[in-house]
Amino acid sequence: MAYLVLVRHGLTEWNKEGRWQGFTDISITAAGKAEIKQAAQSIKDIRIDIAYTSNLTRTKQSYQEIVKSLGLSCPVLHEAALNERDYGIYNGKNKWEVEKELGKAEFEKLRRSFDYPVPAGETLKNVYERVVPFYKSKILNDLKSGKNVLLVSSGNTFRALIKYLENISDVDISKFDLGFAAVFVYKVDSQGIIFGKEIRVNDLYQGKHY
Repeated sequence: MAYLVLVRHGLTEWNKEGRWQGFTDISITAAGKAEIKQAAQSIKDIRIDIAYTSNLTRTKQSYQEIVKSLGLSCPVLHEAALNERDYGIYNGKNKWEVEKELGKAEFEKLRRSFDYPVPAGETLKNVYERVVPFYKSKILNDLKSGKNVLLVSSGNTFRALIKYLENISDVDISKFDLGFAAVFVYKVDSQGIIFGKEIRVNDLYQGKHY
């Protein structure tokens, strides 16, 4: 048996401003660091054998806060396959201003749908098509060998991966979200089959999402 631990990065200034980040490399705030330290305590009972983050600074910084909080000492790999969704022409734009421009219905399709096209960007399906093969080819082998794996990444990266892990439909994934510094823990058997799940942290902001 092994643990798969997913931790979403801490708050950034762009998150706070309601701006889509995508591949833009934004750092986490002091508040983001504090919340990651708090979230890290929820997994202090789990030995971490190997860690993965995206190539983006916000996930690397969040991982370092976990390291400092828990005293981790394990290999860590930074992978482009785990990067946040690229929002194309909407990168850097305020999402609430975009909602006014597009209307609520079109905005929700853009923001949450599985395969709604984004000019010069990615759909969630595109993210799924890079995250899931990486999970199958790399992370699953670690889990099958009994290694406990920590992933630190972004919201849409985890929406895509959790869609696969929990077999969530294309329609239902539009309703799924996880907060900043969220911590999801899965139990995985030696065949790579998930047989348990805990949400140890999901909403440090008590319902307020940026």
